[in-house]
This record gives sequence, C-alpha cells and structure tokens, in this order.
Amino acid sequence: MPPPRALPRRTVLRAAGGLGLLAGLGGAAGCGAPFADRRLPIAAGVAQGVYSRLGTTLSEIWREDLHLSTPPEVLTTFGSPDNLARLTAGAAEVAFSQVDTAAEMIGTVPADGPRALRGLARIYDDALHVVIRRDAPYQRLADLRGARVSIGPQTSGYRVIAQRVLAAAGLDAARDVTPSELGLQDACDALRAGTIDAFFWSGGLPTTGIATLAQELPVRLLDLGDDLPAVRERHPVYSSGTVPASTYGIGEAVSTLLTRNILLVPASMEDDLAEALVHSLFNEQQRLSEAGPAAVTIDARTAIGTQPVPLHPGAERFYRESKDA
Repeated sequence: MPPPRALPRRTVLRAAGGLGLLAGLGGAAGCGAPFADRRLPIAAGVAQGVYSRLGTTLSEIWREDLHLSTPPEVLTTFGSPDNLARLTAGAAEVAFSQVDTAAEMIGTVPADGPRALRGLARIYDDALHVVIRRDAPYQRLADLRGARVSIGPQTSGYRVIAQRVLAAAGLDAARDVTPSELGLQDACDALRAGTIDAFFWSGGLPTTGIATLAQELPVRLLDLGDDLPAVRERHPVYSSGTVPASTYGIGEAVSTLLTRNILLVPASMEDDLAEALVHSLFNEQQRLSEAGPAAVTIDARTAIGTQPVPLHPGAERFYRESKDA
C-alpha cells in the first residue's frame, strides 16, 4: 500500500479572522511520511531579525507537520543577497528575501534551470528604518550630509535600499556621508556608544534588536515622506507606509518605505513538497505571529504576490485549490 500524501489534493479552508487559515495537514507519521528524510535548510538572516525568528518557528512547524526526521537547519546569514546566493548554489532549500533583491537575481540564473527562483508566498512587508538618537539634530535624510552612517554590510539587502534612498535625497552614500558597513547588532552597539550618528535597517515591525536598543537609549526614526515620491518613481517595486508612534517608543508616526518579503524555493523542488510547505505555513499562522508580529499580515489572498518571481507550481496548486474549496 503506497504511503499517504503529505497534503490532500483538495484543501479545506477554515475561516478565522478573515484570513485563509487552513485545516489539518494530511501527512502520516513514522516511516510512511513521504518527506521524512528530506533536508530543508532555511536561509534566514541576522540573529536579531524577523527572518531568523520566523525561520526558527517554520523549522519547528515543518518538522512536526511533515514528520521530518531532523528539523530544518536555520542558517544565520547577512540577508537577502546572501540567502539567494545560498539558494541558487544548493546550500539552502528555502530562503527569505526582499522582492527587490530577488528581482535583480532572476536574470543571473537560467530561467529553466533546477535552481531557478520560485515563490512560495508573499509573507509580510519590511519597513525601512533610519535610526538616530532622540536628541540628534537630524529631521530629514538630507540632514545626514557629513554624518557617520551605517548603510549595512555589502551582502545585505537593505544596503541597496539605503543607497537608493540616500540618492533620492541628493546624497551619495560614498561621498556625502561617512559610511560604515555594520550589521544590525553592531550598528545598535555603535549608536549606543556614539561612534555612529545613524544607521539603516529594513525589517518587520518591531525588530527585536532595535526594540532592545530603545529600552536602553531613547531613539527616533527619520521621517522619509519628502523622499518617497522620488524613490518610488525610480524604483516602483517599493511602496510607502507608516511606522506607528508606539513602535520603539518613538512618540509620533513616521512615513517610510515598504518592501515585500517573499519565501522562495528552487524550481527543482517537488510539487507535493512545495504545496505541503505552503499549507503548513497557513495552517500554523498563529504560531508564526507569536514568533514575529509581522506574520499577522500573511494572507492567502495576497500571498500569491511574489512577482516578478513566478510561483512554484506546487504553491500555485495550493492557492488554486484553496480558492475553489
């Protein structure tokens, strides 16, 4: 008798708070589990970021729901470019990425190759942070001329965003500020120590490292409203949004740049496995939300929005059958 499928062909929707949460994964435990021996390393991100928290929770969820013999390894990385490099090289089977970075990567990998990028889901939007001390004199991006600013490591996705946003404000990241290339934790430490004046970061709200910093040092976020139209005209992949006043105790809401985050796998992944991963993602959304509040916004109706990265056929089947159920 053949082992049962990890996911039934017809998925049954369960309404909960207007979200497409999905009932019961149809896998089988023990030796009958079709994916028990699969390795699914997840390229996540920095230790203090939302990618890492969600990746750790997804590892636990997928180990349980797919009855994996070992939990997927969660890889600490420098962010989206690093994640995509690992995915295309075969060092990871699942990767978190900002959509702008993924869009640039598409043309560097054979479109019909086994490691071509395929989307599982749009998961949440990142908010760009430009973090400064609360008593700093800066009010707009243009005020950072001559300041000591961390724009992020060369392999980070938010470094590209920082350079683009600074350019929209009339600043060259190499000439008009004194740049450094610190990761999130090092940037928090440097702002606390007074060795930098500001740092860029793009992540879900709230980001743990910045929340911890804000408990020790009063901080603000620069309002980017004046510069958003120019950025979006040059780079329509971005959108605009707001960081609430309650976030990090900043006191007043600020306008900022938003970037879609997507979950990716290689084109070579089996359709049934990709379908099972997406099913489990939605079935356990409450657990994901507890790990990172940004996951509250994951919605089956918008999760198909991984373009310009095409959906994996297994994920596409999941969304189609969920809609029809």
